[in-house]
Amino acid sequence: MNDIRNYGFITIVLFLFLTVSCASSSEATDDLSNARADVNIPETLKKADELFEQREDLAKLRGAIKTLAQARHADNRNYEVEWTYSKYNYFLGKQSETEKEIDAAFKTGEKSAQIAMRIEPEKPDGHFWFAANLGEAAKRAPMTVGLKRIDEIRAAMKKVIALQPDYQGASAYDGLARIELETGLIGGKTEQAIEYLEKGLELEKNNSNLRLNLAKAYLRVDRDDEAR
Repeated sequence: MNDIRNYGFITIVLFLFLTVSCASSSEATDDLSNARADVNIPETLKKADELFEQREDLAKLRGAIKTLAQARHADNRNYEVEWTYSKYNYFLGKQSETEKEIDAAFKTGEKSAQIAMRIEPEKPDGHFWFAANLGEAAKRAPMTVGLKRIDEIRAAMKKVIALQPDYQGASAYDGLARIELETGLIGGKTEQAIEYLEKGLELEKNNSNLRLNLAKAYLRVDRDDEAR
């Protein structure tokens, strides 16, 4: 049963993320058409965040992205703008029901996170949202994205842990564990996933994703009492 589940993951959705054949087919690139040279970055970030707080409404989420895009000037890159833009696009990709928009959002999120990583390589935000967006893309295109780029996802999550292990509720541990749980046919190990998840819970006991995936991992190795 485990092998069947793992095979289904590899052929349908690698680690959480892209359905059409390839991310490169997405139209989302580093579009700077809305950028303004005279934009007040702190004020723009504040306005965008106010819209993002209402992200259950897709129009508000799209508005947050459009607002923040004004601060993305090619000659004046800003770390906070780029990683936040990546985060917003991740949420858009998760919430949208349009294939084209989903693919575009994750691709854009990946690109802006890479910019953030270059600006501040020793801060966790860019690395985390790069891995999150790329992970979603990998799930949607397991053969064309996932198998080719899984090492990038893993490396980015490990970098987050090295820089700030409790970042986003210790979610980098959850990301690493999910790689192990969903890639059994290509070397993923349940025992390693359990180790990651237990470490994550030591830092953030209220992370429900860590608890859920740890329960799943325990069940795989017949630790039913602990799973309960």
